Amino acid sequence: MAEIVVGVAASHSPQLSSGVEWWENHGERDRNNPKLLGRDGEWHTYDELLATSDAKVLDELTPEIFQDKYERTQRAIAVLTEKLAEAKPDVVVVIGDDQWEMFKDEGIPAFALYHGDGLFDENQRDLSNLPAGIQAAAWAAHVGDERSWHTTDGKLGAHITKTLSENDFDVHWFKEQREDRTLGHAFTFPRYRLGLDTSIPIVPLFINCYFPPNNPNPARCFAFGQAVREAIESWDADVRVAVITSGGLSHFVVNEALDQQVIGGLLAGDWDSFGDIERKHMRSGSAEILNWIAAAGILEKQTATLVDYVPGYRSPAGTGTGMAFAYWK
Repeated sequence: MAEIVVGVAASHSPQLSSGVEWWENHGERDRNNPKLLGRDGEWHTYDELLATSDAKVLDELTPEIFQDKYERTQRAIAVLTEKLAEAKPDVVVVIGDDQWEMFKDEGIPAFALYHGDGLFDENQRDLSNLPAGIQAAAWAAHVGDERSWHTTDGKLGAHITKTLSENDFDVHWFKEQREDRTLGHAFTFPRYRLGLDTSIPIVPLFINCYFPPNNPNPARCFAFGQAVREAIESWDADVRVAVITSGGLSHFVVNEALDQQVIGGLLAGDWDSFGDIERKHMRSGSAEILNWIAAAGILEKQTATLVDYVPGYRSPAGTGTGMAFAYWK
């Protein structure tokens, strides 16, 4: 039977891959964002957040602090890369959110699985039109101008879909990729930042974090993960399975209290704490926490280890990304 041998979770923020010299550039971009999700779970302008920001945030915005935090994130990525390589997986279940990359207005599923043999990623936007900081981080999502192929295990994907359906989860499945769609950065991140060998097939598992109204809540995502684990463990194949998720934690306003609530639940195995997270906090980039919660459901039998948590403040208004890195064994 299939065996889950390791789990890995990381932020995939552009702050992580653009280089520290671009952190101020990311902060400048936040100034023009009219909908920043505050720590109260409500939308605010940059100026509104700045008016109530803690003065201590200014202490986080020095070149020395930026450099230290950036180096910590790179060391954390190196640890996760090592843990993944040590596990020697035969197949990897990748949990991520699609951001208008594979699914658009013709239909955005709450949960989806792919049943084919491979998916491609490519740059589908003119990078020269993107902010400089985003351009600098683009290599972590798509490499070069040509399509890159990602082998997938469609048979395991179909088995997971069938098992989920038997456990009362309605899952969208598909077997063809449209020419005008690309595999999103949440799913390419394991290749480009965690060193996952191109010979190892993935099973992309899509969660709708960003686009209402059919976003699943935290408790539902955890239960979903538990059902995925049951499906993996019932797979009649002698394979070693890794589970990878990326995204989050809080952004585009750093919410350390929310991040610590999530991390505490992971480390303590306190799954009920996820159900206490109000849905209003699972919006904007912070909604990628749902990916982590689903992974926690899959990895419920393993022990979580926090490698690091880096509150990546990048502006006086407290904008940035709560970057976390963890693994399960």
